[in-house]
Formats: sequence, structure tokens, C-alpha cells
Amino acid sequence: MCHVIVTCRSMLWTLLSIVVAFAELIAFMSADWLIGKAKPRGSAEPGEQGGGSPEPHHPTLGIYARCIRNPGVQHFQRETLCGPYAETFGEIASGFWQATAIFLAVGIFILCMVALVSVFTMCVQSIMKKSIFNVCGLLQGIAGLFLILGLILYPAGWGCQKAIGYCGHYASAYKPGDCSLGWAFYTAIGGTVLTFICAVFSAQAEIATSSDKVQEEIEEGKNLICLL
Repeated sequence: MCHVIVTCRSMLWTLLSIVVAFAELIAFMSADWLIGKAKPRGSAEPGEQGGGSPEPHHPTLGIYARCIRNPGVQHFQRETLCGPYAETFGEIASGFWQATAIFLAVGIFILCMVALVSVFTMCVQSIMKKSIFNVCGLLQGIAGLFLILGLILYPAGWGCQKAIGYCGHYASAYKPGDCSLGWAFYTAIGGTVLTFICAVFSAQAEIATSSDKVQEEIEEGKNLICLL
């Protein structure tokens, strides 16, 4: 019989796990990792054949995607065109960014699996006599390490030709040149910090759901147990 156990700490851990997974996924898919220097009227974007814009525009560059000025802006409401610049993995601009993509993808995959499993922890707290909270916490810690490796390697790719086209000739490894860091990079960092917080908090969720009060309510035959 399934005993649905809901505590403040377990619910908070579940919500944080879901938020972290989505935040990292959105950041990874975004093109707003680097914000390029402003392009004045009539200048061409990196990778753009031509076309003008009525106002200066800041192109953005992600791990595998980019946003550039829409050359047909006079006919369309959207001023920017966003999409992947790399159609295959080998076309990603830098070997360091390829490694970043791998590490982030592995970390995000683990986080998404943990987020999915966390929804069911209200009903199932252990598998093969192993606490789901402890296992998920361990997986989140491992995912955090993958994310850290990806974020450390990412700035090493700022010296690639693609980044130089957006950030100027002063761009080099760990030096963004004329570019500034976009919200996606900071979101990835914040998500990594929250990943380790979730890993630590999973232990608190385990303690809350295995407390004496919970066991007493289970022995009383209650199927829905809600504790603060």
C-alpha cells in the first residue's frame, strides 16, 4: 500500500530539484551566454551576409546557438533571428565548447532524471532498501561536478574565431574582450550552486520522512501523512 508522505522539507527539495533542472536546461539551450559589442547601422553581423538595422544591435552567442540582427526587419516584426549556428556537434565553434556541451548535457540529464524521480518520493521513499533521497542527493552532487567542469571549460573557448567575430580581436581564453556575459551564463552558475544545495537538502528530506512521527502515523493506518 502506498503511504503518501508530504513534509515541508521534502516538498521544498522536490520543488528545488525541478527548478534547478529546468534552469540549467534553459540556460544550456539559450544563445545569451556572450553579448557581443554593439553593431552600428549598416554593419554586418558575424555570420550575416549583409543588411542594415535602424538601431545598434547587440548580437549574442551561446554554446551552439546565436542571435543576430534580422536582415529583413523592415518586413518582419522580429528584430533578431535566433537559432543554432552549428548543425552538427563537430561544427560547435571550439573544442572547449564541445567539451562544455558534453559535461553540461550529462549533468542536465542527471538533474532531469532526479527531478522526475523526486515527484514520486511522496509515495515511494526507498528502492532495494536504499533511500531515494540519499541516492538522488548523491546523483545531484555528481551532476554538480559535471556542471562545474563544463563551466570551467567554457571561458577557455573565448579565443575561438567565432567568439572573436562577436567580441573583437582582444578576446582570448578567459578574456571576453568586448563582450559581456549574458544571463544564461549566470543562470548556469546559479543553477550549479542550487544543485549542491539540493544535494545537501536531500538528507534533510530523508530525515523528515523517516522521523518517528511519520512512523507512528503509518502504524495508525493513515495513507496520507502531511507534516510541517
